[in-house]
Amino acid sequence: MSEKTTHFGYQEVPESEKAGRVRGVFGSVASKYDVMNDAMSFGIHRVWKDAMMDWLAPRSGQRLLDVAGGTGDISFRFLKRAGHGHATVLDLTEEMLVEGRRRAEAEALAQSLDWVVGDAMALPFDDNSFDVYTISFGIRNVTRPEDALAEAFRVLRPGGRLMVLEFSQIPNELMQKVYDLYSFNIIPRLGQAIAGDRDSYQYLVESIRRFPDQETFLGMVRDAGFGNAKYRNLSMGIAALHSGWKI
Repeated sequence: MSEKTTHFGYQEVPESEKAGRVRGVFGSVASKYDVMNDAMSFGIHRVWKDAMMDWLAPRSGQRLLDVAGGTGDISFRFLKRAGHGHATVLDLTEEMLVEGRRRAEAEALAQSLDWVVGDAMALPFDDNSFDVYTISFGIRNVTRPEDALAEAFRVLRPGGRLMVLEFSQIPNELMQKVYDLYSFNIIPRLGQAIAGDRDSYQYLVESIRRFPDQETFLGMVRDAGFGNAKYRNLSMGIAALHSGWKI
């Protein structure tokens, strides 16, 4: 029987290969990842992450699991807003976690942080372990996003909160075309110039286009069991926040 396939950007690859390819992409760009985020988005990713924290409203003492947490951006913001709490940063790519641990915030918050290499589709944690689950610009890289959402539901405590920040689709067709022109023509060139890696950023642009639109993904969140599921568009829908609760 032939193996199931999935998409890796615009390529079709065996499901068993995708995680390794994604690890290769992020291992390649880890040292320049934060610089590239600023360059690609003109710094707007910081505004989106702050909007995520505004909606999430972290509270003192909460335990966060930040999946595909990479260099720790979301966890640092969460802990600073909460004042006191704990964050576990989980990522498939060890190089990304190494970069995160090098950041000044990581030293200042070392007592409140764990860094774990792991897979979003098979989390190495017990049921009902966390108050909050976040994944930012990561779920589109997961081989089976529905499995990641099911795992999020499993590890959250009753009353726990899911929040997903991901690139999405602009509802305006003309604006989407303009954005596509920028994405496909400029971002891979920035990747070459800043990170010395055009191919990885070509993949990232393609992976954004392959990800479901806001309503489709909202349905996936609901199918995973989350209640009171909603989304908010950011920057006209270039990105979107999806929220749900384990009720």
